[in-house]
Formats: sequence, structure tokens, C-alpha cells
Amino acid sequence: MRPYVDEDLCITCGMCEAECPADPNVFEMEDVAVVANPDACIECEACVEVCPTDAIELK
Repeated sequence: MRPYVDEDLCITCGMCEAECPADPNVFEMEDVAVVANPDACIECEACVEVCPTDAIELK
């Protein structure tokens, strides 16, 4: 599984990037959150839980 960001819901708050414990970080902030390192995802769902707009889901 890997995280997917709904660009229409993302408000670029950076919470997902700040909470991600993976190394390297799965996310990078651009115009919206971008899944820059999907293979680093450890499927902990921290990003899903912290996202204030429910823009992230693991698939």
C-alpha cells in the first residue's frame, strides 16, 4: 500500500510531511503535498490520521 493525495482536498498544511516517520520522508510540499518517495512508506497511516481535510488515503 502507498499514500495517495487528493489534490482537490489538500491545503498544503505540511502536517503529513511533519508526521511521517519514514526515512526518507514520503512527502514533499509543492503546490500540494506530493508523494515523493512512495517506496519509503511503512504503512503506519500517521499521514492519514493527521490530515485535517482527509486528503490522504492508503491504497
